Amino acid sequence: MRRGSKLAPLLLLLGIGATDAEPAPPLPEIDLIRVRKAARLMELWSGDWLVHRIEHIQLGDEPTGPKRFEGDERTPEGRYEIDWGNPASAYHLSLHISYPGPQDRAYAQARGRSPGGMIMIHGQPNSLPQGRVPGDWTDGCIAVSNDEIEFLWESVGDGTAIEILP
Repeated sequence: MRRGSKLAPLLLLLGIGATDAEPAPPLPEIDLIRVRKAARLMELWSGDWLVHRIEHIQLGDEPTGPKRFEGDERTPEGRYEIDWGNPASAYHLSLHISYPGPQDRAYAQARGRSPGGMIMIHGQPNSLPQGRVPGDWTDGCIAVSNDEIEFLWESVGDGTAIEILP
């Protein structure tokens, strides 16, 4: 986990306040993030258990189809991992997705292009005082609300698999 305990996100998830008598059990380890692009849905899995859902995710300006090249504004599709986090991002926290993988690089290279990179799960722009940018607006990243990226920051460790589906 990045910072803090697993307990705080679970309390938030369950709506339990600090005044409750019994502490909730810790959040199970998240070992898979599954993104369903068409449904604008992110699922957090622990083993065979779906433990949390984030709805209304935002994608690249061209959300249909896999990312192929730098600048195509598409969100990748495939299996990657979260490999590092950036607390000083231009967005409210960010988690790096290990795109491009070897197949992504080979596809782009065979066509004389760059596959791009720096694909993240992130919050909203730091310059936005509150709320969310409407619609799909990233250059290929996955955007969530600031509260949601804080939850992910606390709950998802480096090495967590991420599967991005059409």
